[in-house]
Amino acid sequence: MGLFDSLHPDVEKALHLAVRYLGYRPRSEQEVTDYLKKKQYDKKSISKVIALLKYHDYLNDETFARLFVESRKRQNPKSKFALGYELKQKGISSHIRETVLKEYKDIPMARKALGSKLGQWQHLDLEKKKKKALNYLRYRGFGYEACMTAWQNFLADMDGNG
Repeated sequence: MGLFDSLHPDVEKALHLAVRYLGYRPRSEQEVTDYLKKKQYDKKSISKVIALLKYHDYLNDETFARLFVESRKRQNPKSKFALGYELKQKGISSHIRETVLKEYKDIPMARKALGSKLGQWQHLDLEKKKKKALNYLRYRGFGYEACMTAWQNFLADMDGNG
């Protein structure tokens, strides 16, 4: 049976919209549900669409959460706490959040986040650089230990290169 076979016209329209919405990037169940609610679909149609998408593996919160965390690691490192909060906002259950973030380590991510910014601060003196670095990391949710370790590693790299 195909995804669109013998569906009520409203459900079929909602399903088309949802599939197109998922075509841009992976989404959580809550994101798709909220999107369809905004488009004025009733709860019954939305639940049928969600069930169909899950059955055909177009929608899987655990897969979404893993992809989301991997993307953040590569492009926009944040603390484990901040990522957990973002996933919660996207409707990801606490069990999935714990599973996906189990291996996530703040210190390497803080170092990575800091490394991408330090080139922009080359012209600043050391004290201003430190202030900017620590503020930047705190804004991304990193705790004191991760911030200071990342900063100490930066200083060690500077001593090694200079």
